[in-house]
Amino acid sequence: MDLRPMEEATLYDRLTEAGLWTLIHRFYDLVHQHPRLSEIFPEDLTETREKQFAFMSGFFGGPSLYLQKYGHPRLRMRHLPFPIGETEARAWLSCMQQALQDTVPDQKLREDIFAALARTAVHMINQ
Repeated sequence: MDLRPMEEATLYDRLTEAGLWTLIHRFYDLVHQHPRLSEIFPEDLTETREKQFAFMSGFFGGPSLYLQKYGHPRLRMRHLPFPIGETEARAWLSCMQQALQDTVPDQKLREDIFAALARTAVHMINQ
């Protein structure tokens, strides 16, 4: 168990591994239902959920699972085959905001996670 003070705790520490899995599952349930995003993502989201967990684990300050399994994330390069405009980025963030609201009781943690992901979503825009 990590006993660092909360001000030193990473987003991963604050969310926990189980909390991250819960967030990702809820998020992709919402993505699957979203009329704009469901066209972009595969019908079976199992691998997508696993890769997202691995990425977010390291991104939030936990184990670098994505790096260990797949190498450097190179997010922008990996997302280039998919048309991502401002509409898609906003839809993605909307689903994430709802998933955070549904699964993370701590408002400050929700805000901190959303802020980190909003910067990344804007960086993924390629259209």
